Amino acid sequence: MSTGSCSSVGVVGAGIQGVCIGLQLLKKDIPTTIFDSTDLKERASYGNAGHFSPYAVLQLNRPDILYDIPRMLFSSNGPLALKWNYIPKMLPWIARYLKNCNKKSMLHTAKYMNQILDLSMEAYEEIFQEIDTTNLVEKKGIIYIWTNRNLKSRELEIKVRDDLGVKQKLLSVKEILDLEPNLKPVFSGGVYFDYASHARDPGEFLKKIFELFIQRGGKFIKENVKSVSQISAKETLIKTDSKEFKFEKSVIAGGAFSKKLTDQLGEKIPLDTERGYHVHFKGMDKLLNRPVIFLDGAFGMTPMNQGLRAVGTVELGGLENPASKKRIQYIVNCAKELLPQLGEHEDEWLGFRPTLPDFLPVLGPSKHNKNIIYAFGHQHLGWTLGAITGKIISGILTNEKTNLDLSAYSSTRFS
Repeated sequence: MSTGSCSSVGVVGAGIQGVCIGLQLLKKDIPTTIFDSTDLKERASYGNAGHFSPYAVLQLNRPDILYDIPRMLFSSNGPLALKWNYIPKMLPWIARYLKNCNKKSMLHTAKYMNQILDLSMEAYEEIFQEIDTTNLVEKKGIIYIWTNRNLKSRELEIKVRDDLGVKQKLLSVKEILDLEPNLKPVFSGGVYFDYASHARDPGEFLKKIFELFIQRGGKFIKENVKSVSQISAKETLIKTDSKEFKFEKSVIAGGAFSKKLTDQLGEKIPLDTERGYHVHFKGMDKLLNRPVIFLDGAFGMTPMNQGLRAVGTVELGGLENPASKKRIQYIVNCAKELLPQLGEHEDEWLGFRPTLPDFLPVLGPSKHNKNIIYAFGHQHLGWTLGAITGKIISGILTNEKTNLDLSAYSSTRFS
């Protein structure tokens, strides 16, 4: 139930979070303007794996992962990489991350990720009814596979998901090959989330939602936002390179680029960047029936309209460093390990995932500016959480009551 109205909202960021927020606000008859300086292909929403992953409650703040980090960092063929020139800037984030790598924090993150993930697909179903998803969304499930190398980690993941009531089906090698006969059997087992969906073209899917936002009266301004501020009890100011725009309330949903704006507001939120890569193998999408994630290599493959998209790795290196050819080659090598029949790759792409050291997003008001609302830090799950974030943030902006416990997502947890 709404207990308050809002005369206008400005949203910084035209990725999946910002566009879904904008669409929900228009449904409440609130005039909304979205700002973004980048083209679609530069946004993380364009280049992700395309998975709608309501089961992905476990994140990287796990004590079992700590022991593997040094080995992964110093291996040229591992799933984790660090740009060494970025270490000084990354140290505060790393310190907070290490404090969050314990069982209590892991379970806290899993609980509050599950709270919103559990609602994520219901929120998307509403959007699916409003746009043409023909050849854009498929519901064929998603498979995780693994070797016996880290069985304790796999057992931990399975138990936590079970404890939270997440549906999952364990698979033998034969059962995996029955579903995906083209895979080379270099794995030992897996798990199947048969209710999961994936986008066959994340960029086109986002474009459809954006077009719906515009059709319903939303405005878009393609400019770089320099600052967001609250100038009175009922007025916020968004400054771009060329102009100033006033709204009753503003939303910062700029993904990995949100930190420069929150720093200006005097709130030192430890947001940083995981750099993710993708390549396409043109015409090879028929080799898989559904997405497959190889947990040992922290990479996955998704059949898409552009071909078979191989995505993955976690590279810590900020927003300014150039793309790494070694990371691209790592993904290509992993893909060919599972599908040796793959040929040359195309479309090398680098994107930025906004990540916080406890792996929960920030959803809610700024600490010092109650009419400025945050919606960023969704790390690997930004795509899955777009629609439910839109509902949550639009509810916050209109002072709606909710049964959700939103305290875990507050920016004040870093104070």
